[in-house]
This record gives sequence, C-alpha cells and structure tokens, in this order.
Amino acid sequence: MSRLARLGSFAIAASVAIGLSTGSAMAQTSGGILKYVIPSNPPSADGHRETTFGTIHPFAQFYSVLIRINPDNPSSTTDFKCDLCVGDVPKATNGGKKFTFKIRDDVKFHDGSKLTAQDIKASFDRIINPPEGILSARKAYFVMVDKVSAPNDTTIVFDLKYPSGAFIPAVAMPYNFVYSKAKLDQDQRWYEKNVMGSGPFKFVEWQPGAFIKAERNPDYYVKGRPYLDGTEAIFARKQSVNVQAIRGDRAFIQFRGFPPKSRDDLVAALGDKITVQESDWNCVLTVTPNTKVKPFDDARVRRALSLGIDRWGGSEYLSKIAIVKTVGGIGFPGHPLSATEEELVKIAGFGKDMAKNRAEAKRLLKEAGIPEGYTFELHNRGVDQPYKIVGTWLIDQWRQIGLNVTQRVQPSGPFYATLRKKKDFDVSMDFNCQSIVNPLLDVSKYLSADVSGASNGQYIDRELDKMYDQMNRSGDVAEQRKIMRAYEKRVLDEQAWAFPTLWWYRIIPHRSKVKGWKVSPSHYLNLDFANIWLEE
Repeated sequence: MSRLARLGSFAIAASVAIGLSTGSAMAQTSGGILKYVIPSNPPSADGHRETTFGTIHPFAQFYSVLIRINPDNPSSTTDFKCDLCVGDVPKATNGGKKFTFKIRDDVKFHDGSKLTAQDIKASFDRIINPPEGILSARKAYFVMVDKVSAPNDTTIVFDLKYPSGAFIPAVAMPYNFVYSKAKLDQDQRWYEKNVMGSGPFKFVEWQPGAFIKAERNPDYYVKGRPYLDGTEAIFARKQSVNVQAIRGDRAFIQFRGFPPKSRDDLVAALGDKITVQESDWNCVLTVTPNTKVKPFDDARVRRALSLGIDRWGGSEYLSKIAIVKTVGGIGFPGHPLSATEEELVKIAGFGKDMAKNRAEAKRLLKEAGIPEGYTFELHNRGVDQPYKIVGTWLIDQWRQIGLNVTQRVQPSGPFYATLRKKKDFDVSMDFNCQSIVNPLLDVSKYLSADVSGASNGQYIDRELDKMYDQMNRSGDVAEQRKIMRAYEKRVLDEQAWAFPTLWWYRIIPHRSKVKGWKVSPSHYLNLDFANIWLEE
C-alpha cells in the first residue's frame, strides 16, 4: 500500500493522547483564565482580510459565525453545525441553487445591539463582493454565489448561480466573522484595528506584540458557555519561548503545533501533566515565483526550481525536526479528489529519481539562459516552524542545481505586505493553509491573481479559471477528479506557477488541565474556546 493510501480516505490521523481525557466523560468546571501562546503577531484583526493563524487564534473567540465545523468532531470534512442559524444546516432548494438559513433572535453584539440577518448579509457581502480598497482573502470561495439577501431580521438567503458542493464548506470557514452592519456602514476598515463581535468572549485589551486579553461574555447565547472566566493570548515568535512557557506553566497550550523534539522534551519533563494530540494537517508551504520579474516569467525556470526539490528525501529528514511530513500535490493528501502517489510521481518535481530530476532542471536553466551560480533572493517569513527551516532546506536543494540563493526573512506583518502589496520579491515562500478539508475550495489558491485574493504570483491563467469553474459546477466526483488532475498538471508541471514543498503534521502538547478541546487537521478550527475548561 502506498504511503498516501495508508493515510486513509481523508488523510486525517487519529488523535494520539498521553493522559488524554474526553469532555463527555467528565464534569466541566467553570472559571479560570486560559493562557495560551501564539508564535506570530496579527497583521490586522480583520478575519475577512487575513489568512494567518496570527489573526484567527486571538480573535475567533470574539465572533460568531453562521455555521461551523462540529467542535466535538473537528476532524470531519462534512460534520457542520449551526452557530447563528437555528436547527440543522439547511439543505438546498430550487434545484440545489438556494440555501435559506433561519437565524437566532437572541444574539447581541458586545455593545448591546441586536444581531440580525442584516449583519450577516453585510458581512458576507463584504467577503464575496468587497468594496473598493477592501481585501477579501476568500472571495474566490464564493464564485458560485449570485446574491445574498435578508428578507427579514431572522432569515438569510443565498442564491447560487449553479449547484455546488463547495458552498456549505465555504460558509463554514472560521474566518467568516459576522460583523456589525452599523460598524461597517461607519467604516469598512474599522475591523482592521478594532474588535466588537457576539462571540463567547469580550475584548478587554490588546497590546501589539505582547498580549490580547478577553473576558467571559455573560450574554452569550449558548446556555452555560463559556466555562472560562477569560483568556490571555501571549505573543512570542520563538519556538523555544513557546516551549518554555508551557513547561513553566506560564501558558497552557499553543494551538498551532510543535516539532517532534519539543513534544518529546515536554513529555519527558512533565509526564502526565502533558497531553499530546496529533493530526495530519491541511496546510502546506508553497514556493511562489514572481512571474512579473525576470527570469521567473519563464516557465522553464519555474519548472527547474520545482525539479530541484527532493520532496521524498526531504520528508524523511525534515519530519524529524519540523512540522512537515507528507508529500502531496495541490490538494490535501489522501482526499478522494487529490492525487495518489502513482499519479503524483508523474508530475515534474515529484518523481523519486533525483538524479534525473536535477539533470532536467539544469538543462532547463541552461536552455533559458541562466548561468551557473545565478543568484536570486528567497523571501521568507520570520517564523521558525516551519518557514525558516524549510527555507534553509530549499536553498540547499537549489544549490544542487547550480543556483546561489540568499534568504530575506521578514516578520509576519512586513512579510505579508511584501507578498501581497509591494510584490518586490524574486521568489517567495507562500502557503496554502485551509480550515475545512475541501480541495474544491483549497485549490482556488492557484487561480489567476485577479480572481483569487490568495494568489500571489501575479499571473493570469484563464485556462485554470475555466477548469476551476467546471469543477465547481460538476456534481460528479469522477468528473471533478478528472478535471482536478488536469488543473494540477497545469499548475505544477506545464506552467509551474507555484508548487508545494511538504504538507504539515500537527503536534499539540498541552497542559493536561486544559479540557474540552480536540485537535483538528487545521490550526484554524475550534478556536472560539466556548467548550474549554480548566481542571487544576
């Protein structure tokens, strides 16, 4: 059996627990402050705009969403529950082209104003059709939506252009914070620096680069929740500081993940005071060449960069020191719509014969007029795991095909500004880190720059856009899979617009007193903290 096949139908590993107790078997206790550490600073507080965990980890607790992944079953790709809506997630009507949600009438924003369907409409309008000057990172996920309407205060309706299995997962994205229409009408950019939602916790204080504090929302609409009195998010970029914070009980958990050695060190030091949960991770670092900068406007050069990377060997080595592990294509490995190992090795850069791959890379570089020792800059994010580690590894990989690469590392804010706005890079580390495991959504990363807010290579490829539209319009899984293989080949092989390195592996060692939280294949899910309690 192939390595990818062994991962299971959705490549989601079972949780591994050391001293793990389930919430259903225990009585929840109230009170206490959840202290947790975040190894990044948020570029802004706006969930609609951002894609980084640095925003979702501190700010998800302040907001409600329309629907969410089931917090009791967060590894599922299909188990969605209502948050602001009533009852079960609705089924489509009108031949699969209409979704009608009934909305709770007992929800208040933290300023005391009532939340209505008009607020939900305003929020999704901003995500789907952002006003001029407003960036929406998930605009492309809603290409199937024709219009959003709120016929009354307790009803929200989505009319689709065509039936799409990607719609409900798109709605369930945890970044779809429901904002106050009044605040948006006042200033569409208000939420970039301000916080005011209807979630289980209320905003108290934000000291940039230091901490964010929250307190229990006494008016939260879920009876008996949250259990905690409050939370304190502590910003600390260094992995060593994160580990020491948990070891010294200054923080109880870090929701992103640690490398294997950190897990082993914490377990060795603290024994049953540490619980470990693990999962395959719907997250991958990608390499994004700037197609507006020579010589990376040449597909031969981009293809050579991918051919020079030994992903299979890298998996063996890097999985021992970093939070990366699995070789895969553009979709989460093991998902039915993703490439099998047999399909994957036929794509340029994913074959296992590295002597052959690197010979072809050198040939392409020579053909494109690139001299031996050509120098360029890899732009990277100042986060140790796994950005800087993978970046250092890539530089060595490209050295073996005759390229001399330097690395420019920036803190998260400047990194995103360079990647998204300034575009002053040769080749950048990039990422595709999604929450809901659904390749129909995830691969929108690779669409044309004017279609996807998450596409950073500055290319326009209408053939890709057309194929993506066909995938979303098809209700046949076999047809979707066929189109996905053609889409993947064009992205990774024919054009090499951008290409994955290794998919991640999530390891969460936390203080055993943290109860009620379950690991998922995404570090964006299950972060409203309403179900967490502390057991001293």
